[in-house]
Amino acid sequence: MSQNADQAVQTDIDIAEILARIPHRYPFLLVDRAEDYNAHKSIVGIKCVTVNEPFFQGHFPGNPVMPGVLIIEALAQTGAVLMSKSLEVDTEGKTIFFMSVDNARFRTPVRPGDVLRMEVEVVRARSSIFKFKGVAKVGDKVAAEVEFAAMVVETGPKA
Repeated sequence: MSQNADQAVQTDIDIAEILARIPHRYPFLLVDRAEDYNAHKSIVGIKCVTVNEPFFQGHFPGNPVMPGVLIIEALAQTGAVLMSKSLEVDTEGKTIFFMSVDNARFRTPVRPGDVLRMEVEVVRARSSIFKFKGVAKVGDKVAAEVEFAAMVVETGPKA
């Protein structure tokens, strides 16, 4: 099997590679690891949600629930890992940005102790623009569904 074929399907992507592929950092990094990467097609991101997440301090005291917008962000970050790896984007001077969010639906609350599984698949890809469908799950329950798009943008060297 060629090196490119080996890289087309990968079982696990650890946090070190995620940090090398997207610019997000604590407290805004919402993907702990990824698995089932299939170049230009799909990826699964994993977020272990803990009570220590900063957003639980105010959302909601006594009844902590992960904000829906952060579930969408976690799906988008998972999509960005897929884009970065598929396109072999050099993150020096380039950033992957959200372009659009459509048809967001929230089904089940995500709470401390949950393992959020973000299943992201490419619907369409043209050059440096990808359109995705994402489904976030806790166990076998759908927490959120969304369609979104992202693009690679030249941002210049880091200061």
